Amino acid sequence: MKNDHEMKELVREKYTAIALQSQTQNATSCCGATSSCCGDEVYNIMADDYTKLEGYNPDADLGLGCGLPTEFAKIKEGDTVIDLGSGAGNDAFIARRFTGKTGKVIGIDFTEPMIKKARTNADKLELNNVEFRQGDIDDMPVTSNYANVIVSNCVLNLVPNKHKVISEIYRVLKPGGHFSISDIVLEGELPAKWREIAELYAGCVSGAIQKQLYLGIIEQAGFKNITLQKDKVIIIPDTILSNYLTADEILEYKNGKAKITSITVYAEKPVKNERNCCEPGSGCC
Repeated sequence: MKNDHEMKELVREKYTAIALQSQTQNATSCCGATSSCCGDEVYNIMADDYTKLEGYNPDADLGLGCGLPTEFAKIKEGDTVIDLGSGAGNDAFIARRFTGKTGKVIGIDFTEPMIKKARTNADKLELNNVEFRQGDIDDMPVTSNYANVIVSNCVLNLVPNKHKVISEIYRVLKPGGHFSISDIVLEGELPAKWREIAELYAGCVSGAIQKQLYLGIIEQAGFKNITLQKDKVIIIPDTILSNYLTADEILEYKNGKAKITSITVYAEKPVKNERNCCEPGSGCC
């Protein structure tokens, strides 16, 4: 079993390789933004379509998301928005259409090639109120009580310490601010073998936790009005499963009650700090 640092480095290596691919390589790799090599069944992790959304930039779409959090995030003109795990900037650019020129969008990613790609895309679009910062989302390079809205798309499942990243989101949001996050969670127990497969971890599956535990961590952090805005079952095609599981194991999985689910969850930071804790930044939270 890999420790948290080793798992982070695995994810960094995986997404660095994706960032360094050309657009053509990404489109034909399994599973890039427009890939069809993953089998005849729909690979729902990549299924949400950005292409018709205002602000969409194909150069920033690496096909790594599992939802459309910006469409649920209730972003208003003038808001300060943070996109966690911003990749090449896809969700950040979509968010900017809501904030307008008077708002600000900050993307955070811990992979240097992703940050470089996102900054290049922002320069091409001549957006002076969208910036990208390199850093861990469980230790954000952002001051406390800064953002009105936080979004993230299929990233928190890749962070080993879910409690820490949710606590960071609470710290960085302004009182009364909120988040909308799309992520991968589990319902029921998946085969233990999946937890040992590094490729599945970097592909958003084996790093996921139980849905109720996920929602419980959000509640424990002090968030209110927790709402599931979207909830869909992920279908992974046999052509992917057969790379890791035997035919009997695939059949057992399909006949079982365990599910891989993509959710978009919304929650609000109270206007008044109701946590049993001292002031943020004092060291005890």
